[in-house]
Amino acid sequence: MKSKFSWQKGANKMTIAVLALQGAFLEHEKMLHRLGISTIEIRQKKDLSQPFDGLIIPGGESTVQGKLLHDLDLYDELKRRIENGLPTFGTCAGMILLASNIENDDSKHLGTMHITVTRNAYGRQLGSFHTESMFHGVGKIPMTFIRAPYITQVSDDVTVLATIDGNIVAARQGNQLVTAFHPELDNATDVHEYFCKIIGG
Repeated sequence: MKSKFSWQKGANKMTIAVLALQGAFLEHEKMLHRLGISTIEIRQKKDLSQPFDGLIIPGGESTVQGKLLHDLDLYDELKRRIENGLPTFGTCAGMILLASNIENDDSKHLGTMHITVTRNAYGRQLGSFHTESMFHGVGKIPMTFIRAPYITQVSDDVTVLATIDGNIVAARQGNQLVTAFHPELDNATDVHEYFCKIIGG
């Protein structure tokens, strides 16, 4: 398919790493392959020696992923790279891992993005739902939520990209992008294209 974004800085040479410890990492890889983007999986520390231009932290269980980052000695190096500008995209649990604050939870994971999130914010009745809404700079896109968090506070350096019923569900801080929903589970490639545009500069 033809992308609506132009990243002439070598999209065919772009490689995006996907954290493949747990969760929906394969779905992200399939989405990127549709765009002609190469991927590698980060499963252990030696995988970090491979060159890559961006990182995706998928949805899943944030507590499990956070623990594995430490157990596999990935935490310090990934945190350093993200703080130094590595383009990073976190979906659902990935958003929780990147958040500097988690409401009603003392846990702090990578904490590189100046946002406060609420886990399982929609409760059981709306634990999973699908909608369409505007995404800043892209237009109306499908959004699939699964036991999703949402953002309750952002700092001045964070740009809100999408809201649902007044709740922030997508945001960007520099090279960091987060969504409470799962764009990898829908057919539209818009959000992944948006992330590739961040990488391409």
